[in-house]
Amino acid sequence: MVWRGSTDFKDRIFAALVYLLPLYYALPFGSSLFAQFPLLEFITIPLIPIGIIYNSIPFAGLIIFFVLFLAVVRNERISHFIRFNTMQAILLDIILFLFGFLIQILGQPLGAGFLIQTLSNVLFLGTLAACVYAIIQSFLGKYAEIPTLSDAVYSQVR
Repeated sequence: MVWRGSTDFKDRIFAALVYLLPLYYALPFGSSLFAQFPLLEFITIPLIPIGIIYNSIPFAGLIIFFVLFLAVVRNERISHFIRFNTMQAILLDIILFLFGFLIQILGQPLGAGFLIQTLSNVLFLGTLAACVYAIIQSFLGKYAEIPTLSDAVYSQVR
């Protein structure tokens, strides 16, 4: 679905790049999959610059969140396509954060058992699928319609 004007190549690149952030946040959830399938580690190659930024700047995650939300999502001068994809990536980050917090809470009484590992794998693979889909759709100049999540984004981005 393309509306509110057409997208140029620059908009497509910027809209696709923001999905590297939720992919970076999902990496710890996929640690057991990386151990079982070492070939999956090629996913981490484009995430190396993000890892360097996050490890070298204190509170980088919080700073990047506020910069993206206040300077991109709330800035009406930036194209709707970029703002939509940025907000969708932010919501994916929030979902990952909440599920990570839930796993930490459940992990204490349950131990690091099969349930926690399965939930982590599902989170990683779901985030990977959503990010790859959104990146491909962004490169094509289309809005990545992720059920329920896109509805929440449309209510935030005018």
